[in-house]
Amino acid sequence: MKQKMVIRVHMTCDKCRSKAMGLVASVYGVERVEIQGDDRDQLAVVGDGVDAANLTACLRKVGNADLLTVEAVVAEAPAPASETTEAPWYPSYYSWPAGAYSHCYPYSM
Repeated sequence: MKQKMVIRVHMTCDKCRSKAMGLVASVYGVERVEIQGDDRDQLAVVGDGVDAANLTACLRKVGNADLLTVEAVVAEAPAPASETTEAPWYPSYYSWPAGAYSHCYPYSM
């Protein structure tokens, strides 16, 4: 089951942020990592089969880490395909093979 978790980590510089992002991205099952928040101190992690408590404990190597939210991600339904009423394209006498396949021949027609 895919889930999204938001973890607040005390990150003071860009080096700390990249270290935290690399640590989270290396965990098996993580699909996406984003930095959120006004102070850029929250990590939004989306993954399948990721242990949120274990991930928070690993992030404590970087700084103080708190687990804020864990929620299930619901898959969006794809939009229905629109019906096209255009006539199919057929090659005319002059467009085939020189027009469509001109890259196949070493000479031009």
